[in-house]
Amino acid sequence: MQPEPLSRRRRLWVVDDDPELRSMLATYLTDQGFAVRTLADGEQLQVRLEGRLGGERPDLLVLDLMLPGTDGLSLLRRLRDAGDDLPVLLLSARAEGVDRIIGLEQGADDYLAKPFLPRELLARVEAVLRRRRPLPPGSPRPQSEPVAFGDCRLDPASRRLERAGAVVAITAGEYSLLEVFVAHPHRPLSRQRLIELARGPDSDTDGRSMDVQVSRLRRLIEPDCGRPRYLQTVWGYGYVFVPDGQPRGG
Repeated sequence: MQPEPLSRRRRLWVVDDDPELRSMLATYLTDQGFAVRTLADGEQLQVRLEGRLGGERPDLLVLDLMLPGTDGLSLLRRLRDAGDDLPVLLLSARAEGVDRIIGLEQGADDYLAKPFLPRELLARVEAVLRRRRPLPPGSPRPQSEPVAFGDCRLDPASRRLERAGAVVAITAGEYSLLEVFVAHPHRPLSRQRLIELARGPDSDTDGRSMDVQVSRLRRLIEPDCGRPRYLQTVWGYGYVFVPDGQPRGG
């Protein structure tokens, strides 16, 4: 199969200080049809993102956690604090669960521990891009009309979240999860079911990671995250979306 023309290829930027890994990923991902740019550190990334060297932004950023100078977590935090919803897949040589949790808390769309197989990275990249990709014109949508709850408004047609009339920066992972909740109002969903619906049946996301994602989503839509009205906890089970914000009985 011939790769897509360069102008139509999805753009990936890989930021890692390991030259061998950068070279290997550039070759492999280019062979899979992506337009790949590799960068060695956060300074190079900032220059590119700010457009000082021209060129288009990536469709997804593969970002190593342990970089010289400004680390990957700080770079991710800068993006999210600036309201940038660029999809980010974090890489880390440290396999501790706390790194994964912190990365997700800061707004990463996914996390992959080193060492990994290139095919595994490709699967993660495709999954994140699939969550972001708009449906083709005329495709059926599970929920096509805007949904309003509290001072929030979710528009599936434009994949946009507004709060009090202002557009809210929301990552692909956060949007995918909110879309699942909105499509199942008043229906308690277990953590595992949320993972299957929002991330896919083959995802290795665990229950703790899903808790983190729900916590991030609450920050975007809840008046008081300590007493959530719309994304309520079903103790010992999971969560439920309550559009009217009324307490659940029982």
